[in-house]
Amino acid sequence: MAKINFKPNEDRVLVEPAEAETKTSSGLYIPDSSKEKPQRGKVIAVGEGLKDKPVTVKPGDNVLYGKYSGTEITIDGKEYLIMRNSDIFGII
Repeated sequence: MAKINFKPNEDRVLVEPAEAETKTSSGLYIPDSSKEKPQRGKVIAVGEGLKDKPVTVKPGDNVLYGKYSGTEITIDGKEYLIMRNSDIFGII
């Protein structure tokens, strides 16, 4: 895991989305226009949390999150999602 120079505020979490599936289980290739947005990823950085709600994930955790959760950002040419801790469904 590469070290990045970014620290989320409060209860925010920086997630690196997993790669979208390129092939179905039966072996058919999925075109770029039909690929589903990934709903899993790896936590890269976490904020300090709120006073009464600590962040429940840590860097390195693989997580599931909502399909439309987070905001896409680019850091050092790489795509990430920044979302609230509450947008994460659970750790895999």
